Amino acid sequence: MTLMQMKYAIAVADTKSMNEAARSLFITQPSLSASIKELENEIGVELFKRTNRGIAVTPEGEEFLGYARQVVEQYRLIESKYIEKENVRKKFSVSMQHYSFAVQAFVEMVRQFGMDKYEFAVHETKTYEVIEDVKNFKSEIGILYLNDFNSKVLTKLFTEFGLEFHRLLDCGIYAYMWKGNPLASRESVTMDDLQPYPCLAFEQGNNNSFYFAEEVLSTYEYKQLIRANDRATMLNLMKGLNGYTLCSGIICEELNGGDYCAVPLESDEVMTIGYLCRKGVAISPLGQKYLDEIRKYKNEDARYR
Repeated sequence: MTLMQMKYAIAVADTKSMNEAARSLFITQPSLSASIKELENEIGVELFKRTNRGIAVTPEGEEFLGYARQVVEQYRLIESKYIEKENVRKKFSVSMQHYSFAVQAFVEMVRQFGMDKYEFAVHETKTYEVIEDVKNFKSEIGILYLNDFNSKVLTKLFTEFGLEFHRLLDCGIYAYMWKGNPLASRESVTMDDLQPYPCLAFEQGNNNSFYFAEEVLSTYEYKQLIRANDRATMLNLMKGLNGYTLCSGIICEELNGGDYCAVPLESDEVMTIGYLCRKGVAISPLGQKYLDEIRKYKNEDARYR
């Protein structure tokens, strides 16, 4: 197995076409196909399958490509630093469920380190994609929550993927809504109080199991339920339809604006928000600073709830 073969496999995965990959690599398609076949025979894994829509990566191929991308990227950094003598910027990437405080922590971390010497990426995305991003080295850290309902299933998945979950914050459950909602002035609400209003939940795509829901009480039978893909749409639905979502109650007005509030839900449910990382891989200084920024929200009741 060679570095060039790994580059070939990555190109095929990215283009989903042997012909397009060959053109981008400036080699013939038969030569590329032969090299991929040789690689598959050597590692004993089928990386790709041909479909009517082109080339599809197999589950085993996804795992291999995650490692291959890291190897190729590390080689590029070594080559740039020691051969081409370039000043390579350090990189930090984080994936997260839709938490405004996690985005704000990222903002504060970037402000402190600056962008002259660093390259940053933040991915606010679906639960399974958070897990996959860390597994495949797309992100160093993943931010998500566990509770009594989902912890057994997700912890098993973390173990299978070579990941570790570390606790950051324990939170009660809040109903997050527009301040114009008739319930917004309440000291607390019950699920019965919320029944007349639509519950808003983040869409989870193909991995729509209750265990991957970003909101607690995912098995509750809501009379009205609307799924959305992003936070901006969610906020608009809160205003337009008096909708609400269930959350940790840690809210950043800097990002969401001051038109919303979090009302405590009368429930014994607890969310444990934490971070995912690769097992046995040390967190970088950038990652440690980011986690420190999140930990600051532990006792911010007055400002963020």
